[in-house]
Amino acid sequence: MNFDPETGVIFAGGAWQDPGPAPRFAITDPATLEHVGRVADCGPEIVDRVVAEANAAQKGWAALDAKSRATALHRVADSIEQTPFDAVAEQMVRDMGKPFPEATGELANVAPVFRYMAEMARDEAGKIAGTTEAGSFQFARYEPYGVTVHIEPYNFPILLMAWSVAASLAAGNAVIVKPAEVTSLTTLRFMAHFASLPPGLVSCVTGGPATGAALVEHSGTHAVTVTGSAATGSCVAEACGRLLKPCTVEAGGNDAFIVMPSAPVDVAAAGAVTAAFHLTGQVCTSAERFYVHDAIYEPFLEAFTKGAQQLRIGTGFDRAELGPLVSEAARDKVARIVADALEKGAELVTGGRVPPGRNTGWFFEPTILTGVTPEMAISREEVFGPVAAVCRVSDLDEAIARTNDSRFGLGASIFTHDLDEAMRASAEIRAGLVWVNNPLIDNDALPFGGWGLSGLGRSLSRLGLDAFRQSRMVVMDPKAVTKEWWYPYPDDWFWNSGKPRFAAPE
Repeated sequence: MNFDPETGVIFAGGAWQDPGPAPRFAITDPATLEHVGRVADCGPEIVDRVVAEANAAQKGWAALDAKSRATALHRVADSIEQTPFDAVAEQMVRDMGKPFPEATGELANVAPVFRYMAEMARDEAGKIAGTTEAGSFQFARYEPYGVTVHIEPYNFPILLMAWSVAASLAAGNAVIVKPAEVTSLTTLRFMAHFASLPPGLVSCVTGGPATGAALVEHSGTHAVTVTGSAATGSCVAEACGRLLKPCTVEAGGNDAFIVMPSAPVDVAAAGAVTAAFHLTGQVCTSAERFYVHDAIYEPFLEAFTKGAQQLRIGTGFDRAELGPLVSEAARDKVARIVADALEKGAELVTGGRVPPGRNTGWFFEPTILTGVTPEMAISREEVFGPVAAVCRVSDLDEAIARTNDSRFGLGASIFTHDLDEAMRASAEIRAGLVWVNNPLIDNDALPFGGWGLSGLGRSLSRLGLDAFRQSRMVVMDPKAVTKEWWYPYPDDWFWNSGKPRFAAPE
């Protein structure tokens, strides 16, 4: 069966399937407002069927040795690398407006995640502990949870899915993906790469919040991961908490970007343009609050503004760095936050409007504000759009204090050539990610995740693998031998037998 974006299929049983009479909703290109396709809004009966299939498939998958599972995941990686990216990348551009080079760049980073997790699971599957009794073999082994639910965002619909799906499969689980509504077609197209795995092991069930809730609360699912807003993450975590179901959450941020006098201003400004406006600011780790030392504030602001004004705006198929925001609601939120800042005394340096000639689609100019204060929404909320608030600071102490004055704690950047400043920032900033002179980088071998309102748990690295497996302690004696401490106790152990068994030293 070829993929048809108009049919509203799901991916189950190792193939695209018609889910039957489930209602469909339309997907619209955010740059052109043209119709893109239709997506099924799956109800509880479809969820029940897919969960049952996943549980059946998982039993055989978990029974495989780690080498065989790794070999299967390497085949998935082979498929990703050997298949041209164009079809999925073009779908991603039409679904959510991402510039085509960034869509293909996202896909180029997916196969290595599957290879890394496949080998990580082979390398380390438990721990041998120092024994508490002579001759006893005591160890922990890691086991899969069963069926894991993956609720994914729209901004990196394939890469972020791969981070958790690769880890879960490597750990021995079956996975059910619930993609963001607007990028469901992108995710469904990508599912073809999982066709080599046992049917039912990887499924993609589309729909809205009710579909996600049905998967999270289903008795046949055993762990959940979600990437989304703080409100979504909190809602999912609350549901998992009631069920005592393990949950990892990546819930975005309001990241800071510090610039110190020792850094080259032109390089810091170029890094700031990328950190603030990459993917039109729709990155969980986008820099939104800029704290710039007094000594270089004016030249930095000038260079930063010039860089922002040079960015090209267009559809994902144009020669443009900035595409549209994903929806009208997303653009309305950005406009509201900018208006709130201006009403409370902030000054507009550049942007702050719909680009001239871009009245169709959900475009917004790269925007820089100054005079921003802590009570403004831009200082407290995740903007998730192309807006940067630039503030003066007198020293590193003030920059770190203002960085840490946030409920969020996902990432933060500092540009400095002073090793002491770099070391202090990496130690004192309250965030899960700190970048020195190189923002927005990740590494499969290092944990990704936030503090505070930015989430729970970690993706990538061994910690990301551990999120999808549970431990079992095993105590194994080679022979059955009666132990001294077993019942019944000897009479001279009791208090009234004379000298206590464990007498205090004289």
